[in-house]
Amino acid sequence: MSLALAGAGWELDLLPALGGAIGALRYRREDILRPTPDGATDPLQSACFPLVPYANRIAGGRFGFAGRDVQLPLNFGDHPNSLHGIGWQRPWKVVEAGAGKAVLALDHGGGDGWPWAWHAEQLFELGGEGLSATLTLTNKARQPMPAGIGLHPYFAIQPGTTLRLNVARAWLTDQNQIPNEAAGADHFGDWAAGAPIWDAGFIDHSYEGWDGLATLERGDHIVRLSAEGARDLHLYHPEGESFCCLEPVSHLPDAFNRADGVFDVVPAGGSVALSMRIAVEAPGW
Repeated sequence: MSLALAGAGWELDLLPALGGAIGALRYRREDILRPTPDGATDPLQSACFPLVPYANRIAGGRFGFAGRDVQLPLNFGDHPNSLHGIGWQRPWKVVEAGAGKAVLALDHGGGDGWPWAWHAEQLFELGGEGLSATLTLTNKARQPMPAGIGLHPYFAIQPGTTLRLNVARAWLTDQNQIPNEAAGADHFGDWAAGAPIWDAGFIDHSYEGWDGLATLERGDHIVRLSAEGARDLHLYHPEGESFCCLEPVSHLPDAFNRADGVFDVVPAGGSVALSMRIAVEAPGW
């Protein structure tokens, strides 16, 4: 069952039971995010879903923390890594719902995918400046826990769409899609200058040192993404599809296993948050 918000020309559909996902985001009836097909049963078909309590991949589903060896379930078919946390594969409950604001929540008691207990909330606010979405993770365990969060929006694109963003470097990956070599920021496209994304080829890589801003120029309008609490950006662009994912994330893939890995360690009772805002500039509309 979906939950609909609307205001100032914007429409937002939420799918709490489908991993707390966004079903659709439209501005003046134009799809800003790729809409979820009717009857979808997989969050990967949605317009956006939350990444919690870690983002992207953990190699082999294994890592060590504070003298503890952790083995996570491999949760994505025959993929050799654990992927995107566990929040996207569980139903969320509606805590608050109004015309322009909604809150979804998920509680995890420990075990069954992640050994520490936690509480997560997504706050969605819709108004004249677009969509604001904030994901907050609170550690409910008695010990500190490693953590990562992110959001996975699928932005609708069309022939000629140009992507612009500023990052420090790109990361190349091994055969299991784990980052293993740094490359120049322009390795997959000169995004700082603005480069076409529609025909950029297959990209499924992370960027480090992102300044939290990105734009998609789509003909007569510009879609702007801004984020806070996101150290990095993951760009996913499959060939032949009319979308690209610009994923604000708090850490690189497999950060828990990297000697140089940067991630949050959340004390008992502590919280971390990440937010994104999606806005549109359309002077001619």
